[in-house]
Amino acid sequence: MENLRKIDIENVTSIIQKVYLSDTIPWICGYSGGKDSTAIVQLVWNALSALPKEKLKKKVHIINTDTLVESPVVSLWAKGSLQKMEQVSREKLNGIIAVHQLKPAAEDSYWVNLIGKGYAYPRPKFRWCTERMKIAPSNQFIQGILKAEGEAILVLGTRKAESASRRLNMEKYESRRYREYLSPNGSLPNSYVFTPIENWTNDNVWQYLMQYPNPWGQSNKDLLAMYSGASADGECPLVLDVNTPSCGNSRFGCWVCTMVSEDKSMAAMIKNDEEKSWMLPLLEFRNYIAGDWETDRERRDFRRRDGHLTLFHDKLVHGPYKKAVREEFLRRLLQVEEVIHNIGPEEVKNIQLIQMDELRMIRKIWLEEYHEFDDSLPAIYEEIKGIPYDDGTISRNCYFGKVEFELLHELCKEKFPEEELLPELLTSIIDIEAKAETVSNKRNILNNMEKQLKKCSYCNEGDAENIMRVRMERQEEIS
Repeated sequence: MENLRKIDIENVTSIIQKVYLSDTIPWICGYSGGKDSTAIVQLVWNALSALPKEKLKKKVHIINTDTLVESPVVSLWAKGSLQKMEQVSREKLNGIIAVHQLKPAAEDSYWVNLIGKGYAYPRPKFRWCTERMKIAPSNQFIQGILKAEGEAILVLGTRKAESASRRLNMEKYESRRYREYLSPNGSLPNSYVFTPIENWTNDNVWQYLMQYPNPWGQSNKDLLAMYSGASADGECPLVLDVNTPSCGNSRFGCWVCTMVSEDKSMAAMIKNDEEKSWMLPLLEFRNYIAGDWETDRERRDFRRRDGHLTLFHDKLVHGPYKKAVREEFLRRLLQVEEVIHNIGPEEVKNIQLIQMDELRMIRKIWLEEYHEFDDSLPAIYEEIKGIPYDDGTISRNCYFGKVEFELLHELCKEKFPEEELLPELLTSIIDIEAKAETVSNKRNILNNMEKQLKKCSYCNEGDAENIMRVRMERQEEIS
């Protein structure tokens, strides 16, 4: 489709109305705030508005997934748009269009996994973020609709012109269509995919958005202005499976995205728009997280989170970030938040880069899983924020704290400098024993201590590597 004509819009509108009226299956529209999702929601909205109100019987759910690390510019845009949708739907469409903003559970959020658990930053071969932050919230909502209604139709703004792989994937499911216009959803049974603008080009999308006003009152010209100056012209789709391309190459991705070596889109926004210069600290922090491979390897423990060792190309595969690195990540993140509050425009003065629920979860992981009873998170927060930290009651070591933690580390370093894991072993065992005083069921105490002993049964990384080499040589001899 080279040029979009009025008859093309009328045909798409007619198809949308036909599919809507043909059954009682509820619709779910994915909305990211970008051009394609805006176009599809606008088309659906206008098509339904043109129908007699007595025919508007089944719900259309607009879902937007906020990963909590969305680009602040786009996050504010999407939230404002969703608020207007909800109001106008209630006033003009009897609330037939329902708006839902989805978020990942605190334990699945980016900062809880990166700073709390110490996961290495996401890479193409370790893409842990997509499943937790996008797929899970969307699928949970869709499964709720499926449980209540039996079936669901996903109305998406995906287009064949986006990429060769997207075209092939869409054509594959097109050949298996459940009925006219509805393709099967490869990841969720009893749900179908409806893609009204599948044959549109980028130019068609923009032509439509510029020629037809937004029905819920958002400015499509402002949307175009958001895109201008960026090197990449894309957006985050509604992600339902890990085969969906990452948002890393797109305009509207997560500001911390490390799926690409360089965030050219954010850099372009800052360079080409002086009003976006306040985003520079975000870009710098993102680049700090995404250090080069060797640098990042040194920031991480040589063991997995559970203490297991993995040897690859005669080197240990490093696991979670070390304590000091996790603490520095948190410190810098809070500093960036403060800088944005000070230099950013009015609309970002109260923006939270990390939520209190996430801080609470991170603190809990540090205290309970890592046994870091110095409890450093509140001190870091108060140092940067200048206000008291209070997240409610969290079970912590009531006998020992920062002074004892640091003293133990100093003594171990002084007396046994070659035993790098000794401080961790002693603090973990002390913490387990201290907490056992308040636990009625002490059955797992010895098991927990045994796990720590096994996890810390090496002098250092070199010792662990030598042990693994011997194990592998023995395995080769046996086989």
